[in-house]
Amino acid sequence: MSWTDELFAELEVLSLYPLESAQEGIKVHSSADPIKVAAVERLFDKGLVDQKDGGYLTSLGLEAVRNLSTLKTILTTP
Repeated sequence: MSWTDELFAELEVLSLYPLESAQEGIKVHSSADPIKVAAVERLFDKGLVDQKDGGYLTSLGLEAVRNLSTLKTILTTP
C-alpha cells in the first residue's frame, strides 16, 4: 500500500472527529484548504462520513477513527 498525500489528508480529517461523542460532527467549508475539501469528499465516497462536507461519522468511520486513535497512542508511547 502506498502512503500518498491524499491518504494522509484523509487521516488528518478523520483525526478532527472527537471520539467522546458520536453526536459531534465537523463541517469542512468550501472555502477551506482544497486538500481538506477533497479529502472529506473522498471519505464521503468511501462511506466513512455521512455528508460531502463532513457531517457525522458512519459506523465504518467511527471504527476507522477508533483505530486511528489506537495507532496514534501506540506510536507516541515511549
